[in-house]
Formats: sequence, C-alpha cells, structure tokens
Amino acid sequence: MATLPNSTTKTLTLSSSSTFLRSYKSYSDFSPQASLPCSFDLLSAGSPLPPIPPELPRFKIIPRTRFIVDGFRCSGDFSVSYFLSHFHSDHYTGLGPNWSKGIIFCSEITARLLVDILKVPPFFVASLSLNETVEIDGCDVAVVDANHCPGAVQFLFVVPGTDERRSERYIHTGDFRYCDWMKSDPCLCKFIGADAVFLDTTYCNPKYVFPSQKESVEYVVETVKRIRAQSEGSSESILFLIATYVVGKEKILLEISRHCGCLLYVDDKKMQILSILGHGDSGVFTEDVSATNVHVIGWNLLGETWPYFRPNFVKMKEIMTERGYSKAVGFVATGWMYETKRDGFAMRVKESLEIHLVPYSEHSSYDELREYVRFLRPKHVIPTVGVDVEKLESKHSLALQKHFSGLVDETANKHEFLMAFHQKSEGADMKSVQNVSVSTNEGENVGESKNPVLEVMDSEKESNLRELTEPGDVVSKGAMEDLRDCLPSWVTQDQILSLLRSSGGDVVEAVSDFFEHERELYEQVNDKPLSTHISQTDLFDDSASHLENKCTQVIPDCGAKKVFSQDKRPTTAKFAVFNKPSLTKKRTSSAGNKPKKRGRSHRGVESSGCKQSTITKYFGKVFPGDSCDDCPAVNVAHGSVSSCQHVNIENQFLCSSDETYMKDLDHFLQIINDGIPRNAAMSLLKKAKGNIDVAVDLYYDNVYVDLSSKETSILQDAQPELSGDLTSSHAEKATCFLEKTMNLSTLFVHGASDDTCQNYISLSIEKYSPVEHACWNAGEPAPYLHLARTFDLVEREKGRLKTSIMLCNMFRSLIALSPEDVLPAVYLCTNRIAADHENMELNIGGNLVVAALEEACGVNKSKIKEMYNVVGDLGDVAQECRQTQSLLAHPRPLSIRNLFQTLQKISLETGNGSAIRRKNLVMNLMRSCRGMEMKFLVRTLVRNLRIGAMMKTILPALAHAVVLNSYSLEHPERSESLNLQLQAISAAVADAYDVTPNLDLLIPALLNKGIKFSALSLAMLPGTPIPPMLARYDGQRAQIHRLADGSVKVFSRQMKETTARFPDLINIIKEFCKPAVSTFIIDAEIVGVDRKIGNKLMSFQELSSRERGSKNSSISMDSIKVFQHLNSNFKFFF
Repeated sequence: MATLPNSTTKTLTLSSSSTFLRSYKSYSDFSPQASLPCSFDLLSAGSPLPPIPPELPRFKIIPRTRFIVDGFRCSGDFSVSYFLSHFHSDHYTGLGPNWSKGIIFCSEITARLLVDILKVPPFFVASLSLNETVEIDGCDVAVVDANHCPGAVQFLFVVPGTDERRSERYIHTGDFRYCDWMKSDPCLCKFIGADAVFLDTTYCNPKYVFPSQKESVEYVVETVKRIRAQSEGSSESILFLIATYVVGKEKILLEISRHCGCLLYVDDKKMQILSILGHGDSGVFTEDVSATNVHVIGWNLLGETWPYFRPNFVKMKEIMTERGYSKAVGFVATGWMYETKRDGFAMRVKESLEIHLVPYSEHSSYDELREYVRFLRPKHVIPTVGVDVEKLESKHSLALQKHFSGLVDETANKHEFLMAFHQKSEGADMKSVQNVSVSTNEGENVGESKNPVLEVMDSEKESNLRELTEPGDVVSKGAMEDLRDCLPSWVTQDQILSLLRSSGGDVVEAVSDFFEHERELYEQVNDKPLSTHISQTDLFDDSASHLENKCTQVIPDCGAKKVFSQDKRPTTAKFAVFNKPSLTKKRTSSAGNKPKKRGRSHRGVESSGCKQSTITKYFGKVFPGDSCDDCPAVNVAHGSVSSCQHVNIENQFLCSSDETYMKDLDHFLQIINDGIPRNAAMSLLKKAKGNIDVAVDLYYDNVYVDLSSKETSILQDAQPELSGDLTSSHAEKATCFLEKTMNLSTLFVHGASDDTCQNYISLSIEKYSPVEHACWNAGEPAPYLHLARTFDLVEREKGRLKTSIMLCNMFRSLIALSPEDVLPAVYLCTNRIAADHENMELNIGGNLVVAALEEACGVNKSKIKEMYNVVGDLGDVAQECRQTQSLLAHPRPLSIRNLFQTLQKISLETGNGSAIRRKNLVMNLMRSCRGMEMKFLVRTLVRNLRIGAMMKTILPALAHAVVLNSYSLEHPERSESLNLQLQAISAAVADAYDVTPNLDLLIPALLNKGIKFSALSLAMLPGTPIPPMLARYDGQRAQIHRLADGSVKVFSRQMKETTARFPDLINIIKEFCKPAVSTFIIDAEIVGVDRKIGNKLMSFQELSSRERGSKNSSISMDSIKVFQHLNSNFKFFF
C-alpha cells in the first residue's frame, strides 16, 4: 500500500502530490521499465498540472479540486488524486497492473481487492478508515458505509474557503442503498445542507419501488427452508443455485447458511474473493461440490437480464445433471427483477426447473432516494447514473433533478442567485440617478425628452431620500443604490426604502422580498390590478382615445424603455413601512381572485432592449397585391398594444365567410368536440365547400391533434392582427392569402401530431362515440395507433374499472369500423400471435431488436444500452429514439392486420439467413411507427407488453363492446337491465373460453351472435386443449385428444403439445380405442408404476427423465399408467 505520513495531530494530513512522487519512485525501483508520466515530471519540477479537460464528466470531479471519483477511464496528467467508491467493474474500469497515474483512495476492503484481484501496484493504493477524517490537499475527506457491496463507501468532502468564497461541502455516494441508520451517522449529519450530493440515480424513477433488503433475504431463506423440508424422506434430490456478482449479494449467502444450517459451495475464484472479504475461514463456504446442495454460481448462468429476463433452462439443466440432481431451484436477486405479484415474487418454471426472481437490490429505490435527499436537504443534486448525465444541463439530467424539487434547499439557492446582484463598492460615492423619460420620436435623445412623464430630478430624489431616512436608520445610501440596480425602474423610492427597512438593511433579503410580493407592489404603484393592465392587450375598442388612456406606450426604438403614466402615481407619495406578515396576509386575502401563477406578460412590465420578433409579426406584412395605403401594416409588439386601433381577428375572419358556412360551423365544431379553433374549423369547411362530412374526414385525417399542444397553436399564432381600419374586403384577401401560404395538412401533420393527439378512449361509455372518436374511417384498415394510444392510457391507469372502460371503447371502434381487425387486436392485446397449443413463438431475442433499432433510428448500441440501464424498459428507449429521429417523409401507417400478419411471418422464418430476414421485417415495422406505436411494438417483440391486461380482462371488455354496439342509441344510458346483460355476456364469454380456449373460434362466434352469444355457442373440439387442474398424484397432467382423422395428441398442463414425448402411449391409446368412437378428450394424469413393488407409484423426477419413450430411459413402456379423472374419483384406463 501507499505509505501515508505519520501525524501527531488528531486528523491525518497528507499531500497527494508528495505521496504520488514518493510512491512512483518506489514503483520505478520495483519496475524500472515503467514509462515516466508527464505528471511526475511536472510535480518534480514544481510546475502546476495541466488544466482539467472540459470533456471530463462533471459528476466525476469534485468542484474546486482535482479529486476524480470513479473516473479511471478519464484519467490523465491533470490529476494524481483518484477516489474509488467500490469494487465493481463499471467503476474501476481503467485500473490494472500498469496503473501509475495517481494515488487511489478507497476503503480498506476495496484496497485489498485492487491489489490481490486486479494486481494494481500497491504503491498507488491508499486505504481510508471508515468514519475518520483525513486532510488531503487541504480538504477534509471522510468515508462512510454505502450499504452497497463489501467495501463500498460514500465520500464526504469539505473544500476550504478563501477570502472571496466560503467553504463548501460535497457528498459523492458512489453506488449506495439508503437505510434508516444513515440518519444517525455522525459524519453524515455534519453534511446536512451540503452544497451538492452526487447521487446514485440508478432507480430514479417512480416505477422502481421494491421491498427492503430484509424482506427479499427472508424470502430466499424461507423458500430454501421450505423446499428442503418438503424433500426430506423422499428420493428427490434438489439443487439450489444462487446467482451472485463477483462482489455483492454476500448478505443472502450468509443468511441462508445461518438459518438453514448448511454449507455453501463456491469455486476457487469466489473463495479467493470471500477470503479477502474475511469470510474464508468462517465455516460457511466450501470448495467441495458434494458437501452441500446449495451452490453459488456466476451471475448470467441462470439467464440474461437485459433487456428483460430470459431464463437459460438449458444451462441450468446441464448443471443439475452434471452434479447429479433431479430438480433445480435457482435464485436471481436484483432490483430489475421486481414484478408485482399477489402471492409473492415472480417465478419461471419449466418441468423440474424453477427460477425465483427476487427483487433484492443494492441500489436505492425511488422512495429511498427521495428520503435520502430529504434527510440531507442539499442545495443541489447531481445525478451520476443516466443518459447524458455528463452534461449537468442536459435534458435528462434536468429531468432527474426535478424528482427532488421541494427536497433541496431552494432558499439557499435563491440566496446564492441574488448574491450575484449584490456587488457592494465601499467608499464609492453614491451614483447619480439618471433621468427617466419617454420619447415618441426615434430621433430624439432619451435624456432630452419633452414628454414630462416620470420626469424626476436628482435634487428631488435627494430631498425625498433625506425626508424618508431618519437618523440612526439601518438604511444606507449605498444599500438603496444597490437595491435600485436589482429592481425594475417602476419601483418607487418609498418602496425601496420600505423593502430595506423590513429586511434590516440586507439587500439580498430585500430583493427576495420584492420578488415574493412583486404583484402587490406593482398594484400599489398603478392603483389597479396587474391583471387589468395585462388584459388591455386583449381588448379591442373602436375609440382611439380610450386605448390611449388604458394602454402603455410602445417605443419603436429598441433602446427605449416603456413606462407608465405618472398621473396615476405621484412621485412624492409616502408608503407605510410594511413587513412580511402584512404582505403575506394581503396576498392570501386576494388569492381567490388571482391566479396562482403569474403570466409571462407580467415579466414584461420592466422591459428594455431589443426583443426577438414573434412569428405573428411576419403576417403583419402587406399582402401581395395590396398597396400600403389600402392595407396598413400591423404593429405586433409582444406584451403591449400599439396606439393604432385593433379589432377582434377571429370575428373579422369569420365575418368575411359565407353565411352558409357560419350556420354549419357550430354543428361542425360540435361533431369534432371543439377540437380546433373556430377559424381553423372555418378553413376546413371552406376547403370542403360546406360539406360537413368531408370536413370531418379532413379533420380526422390531418387535424386530429390536441389543442393544448404547442404544434396546434401555430394556426392561432399565424393569424395576422388587423387594424381597425381593415375592411371586410381586406379581411377576405387576408383569408385567401393565408389559405395560399399555409397548407393545413402540412401544418397539422407535423412530426409530433400523433403523439399530442387528443385521445377519447378514456371517455366514459356514455360519452364515447365509436365512429366519431375513432382515428380512421369505416372500411379502412384499423391503425395500430388506435391500440398504442389505448395501451399508453391503460399502462398509466391503476383502476381496474377504468381500464376495462378504455379497452371496451377501443373494441367498440374496431367492431363499428373494422370488425375483421378485432381478432388480431385481441391477440396483440394479450401479447400472443396464435393460440397457446399451436406452439408458435416469435423467436426474436433482445439483440435482434436492438440491432433493428440501431438501423431504423440511427442510434448506436452502446447508447441504447446506456438508456436502457436508466429507463429499464426497451420500449421506452425505442420511443425516445424515435422522437429524435428525422424523416423526409412519413411512411405508410402501420395497421393492426399488417402488424399481426408480419409477426406470424417472422415466427415462420427458419433456415439460412432467417435472422437477417427477421431483422428486415422488424425494421420495416419500426419505420412505419407513429406516435406511441414504437414503444408498444418493441414491447410486443420482446414479449413484455407491461399494460397489466390479461385474457380475463380483455374478453369481458370485448363482450361489453359487443353489447354496447348493438344498441341503437348513440349514447346508451347505463340502466340496471343493461348492467345485467353486460354481466351475463361476460360470464358467457369466460365460460366459453374455459371450454374452448381458442380465440380463432371464440371471437368470430361472439361477433356473429352478438348479444345472443352464450356458453353453449361453442363446444369442446378435439385438438383444442382445455385448461386442466393440477395433478393429484406425483405424475404429469395430460389431456389426450383423439381427432376425427384418427390421430392422437397429448397436451401438458400449460396446454403445450407434448405428443412427441410419449410415442408409446399414443400406440396404447390407439390400440384400446373402439371403432365406434371417433373423437374424444380425456383429462388424465400420466404416472410411472413400479410393478415389481406392488404397483407403487414412481416419482415425478423418474418420469420426467424419460426421453421420448426411449428403451434406455429409466421408465419403460410397461411402467406407464394413465389415470382418468372422473368426479374426484379415478380409474385405470388400461
């Protein structure tokens, strides 16, 4: 290890530069061939190190230091002080036997792992003790336990202050799991109110709320104990497999040994790690594979966890067979595996293999992250995990920080912000207050204005100041000038004095008080509410004099200021000194009449400098073909009203329209539920020549957008503000000009229009119209967008009843407009492409989907994986990639039928080149996606739709849709008889599916018979398995079907065809069949019988080891018996 200097003081003090020079000299003596780093030459010569490169991720460097945390991939000659939080590869990447770029500060356990496992030269590794402070390069550094993996720590830094800056405190959590004892840690308590926390944001998403570590560990322990107890006294041998990281999950292993009283087998490499951690001689672990049936294995042996968990039963069975066991139970413990289950955690089962997915995480959950920030209440939270977190101002980084709004110390942030305005110059003379004047002529100088508005002389101000201030007053002239520089020009001298007195002369506090009560102060100055002034910009009156009295003046010169008439407020008016309670009370009392948020126009009260022109100013130009005399230019100033007369644009625009259109306008808006502005609706009616049906088609084809979206406001902003002198002929010309220059279809079919679409699916059953609220027309293929929008709403909805209504509305539109698409839609809703017994699988892996996503959206694989590690869902990642994709032209829309047929085609692709063909098909689907389609298409491909809808949810919703669509009323009212009919048909559909679980038969029958459908509409059909009960004996449940052509099929409990496993049983069934019996279905159980020991039933494991009826199997054909179940009794079939 690196030699640290001895210290007689309580706090150890060291210099990383001196330590590095000593360590490198020792290292060069030990390894002479080492190349000399540039930092060594610079420090030896007493020269400063190079500046820190700007591309270094900001969350890896502590401000005002050269301390690099977990940034070994970014190492360079700019620093020799490196900190490693824990021994995980994503943090120590860049370290190895050739490391010589600086000193690595870490915990004692991590230091031993670096030296013994990674072979890092010990000269450059310095260990820090827990809860002890060390002074490094003048900064106090302490480490506390991170509750992550062995040796993981959080770093606490205190950066000393200077004459200009105070000292600062920073916490870098590394990877950590918050727990309650951290609130009582003395070191952490000293960092409450820290300047920043570099936070582990691995699970910074509200959906990541998983159980505590204690609950997850107890589940694993209890499961092992239960299965071990059940297997005692039987011939069954069970192997337990615990998947772990190189370092981590040791808590689970130790608890299993302590509660179950057993050893745990590990290989030699794992034993080396455990020995370093201090568990080698604990008597818990052994390298004898036959000494115990609880084995510790590598992380990915039981399956892949990215992009979703896919169990590797093949490898698991190999391990089980190789080690001589008949059953294997595995445990995969990670936070990514959490799935909400009523009866415990998720589990994957196949034959004698089962894998338990345990949500044991060593990272903090979402609620724990918020609790940790609430406890520390820092000024800033800096994410360390996520997409683009290297840039503190990136979109994703800011989104992560919003999760902690209200938990950080926002008051301190405001104080720091305002301190930037407070630059006090002691000893300087008080600056003379410049004259404020208004000029209406561009050629006049501001200081020579002939307009007497707000004309105040310096002498008057000084006299007022002398009158207002009193001997011994805490308010100084310098403070008043500093405050004046920070506030708008309309603030009076009396208000400035009152603000300073109420804050005790503190300028920063006075500025804060001002912005808290800006509205009240402004109303005091102008003797009328601010909302009244702002509303004047929206009022149009014919009287020019009236406008002059109500509105502000607009100065054409960009450098001029706009102010308010002095006749409304005398300059010498005295204001009582106010305090915070009085202001707060006043604000509360009027809160009922004022909005909670101030509009942007309020900020424009004090506006100086040239502003950027708005898009509406473009349309104020003279129209083609009109002269300037006929059509005066429009003055559109942001936040103000020009001195010319204004008219209501919408009324003028509509008045020039034909009376016939006006009569149909209200009817049209009622049909489309006021989906667009009246002027846009009038344009559509004109385009349709007054035909409402054609206008509705145009609306739903191109204009199906949410009015709250920014994209839709383009029509409103595009209308020119016409002057009061504009005649109706000019308005008509303006309308023609807009129609020629603005293509409605182009404006509304914008890239994001599908995403911002107003979705009517969430309406109640009474208000939803299957035809009018659909996004396609009758006879057209139903778009997949219809399903995607529903999935998006269902995913966010927690109520079961509301979910059922949404699904019902979705099916109602499908039945009304595209009944042939109902069956594919049901399959897609249940994440299937065929009936279960047909054994049709997509055969698409996560890598293929990612590869297709790369080409379709132009995003590299590393970026996709990085985004997935943050989001945790490949569908969300794909949706984000699609939103950043640029297209020259929109592709052909994706329909439900086309998607379903393509998925079936993908499942049938086999042979050479099938992977490429499947990838091309997937890419074509992705390129056709609109709106939310990409998200749910990818989820469908990876078979993880995540909308919580199952067959028992989908079928009742479809049944309700059939009943509701059969009613002739446009909006059926919910009556008692209708509710009874809905319940009856739901039960009938459920019963029919239990008898015939084949959607290819059930859905057409339901659509054909409608409300007359009953459970008797379908009968049992040989070849279609029926969901069976569990096996009563230690055998395999089987359903034996004899078809009309004489063939026999056997189906498992999961309704999978297993005929090939029992060829000898098929021969027996055929032999014992009577010629008169053509078809039958037998619900049976196959068991093994030992005829040598009184027909004793053999174990399930012996039967499952039988391979396709082979003669070499442990159970021969003569040992097979079939039990036929009849009314809780049984009889031998032969």
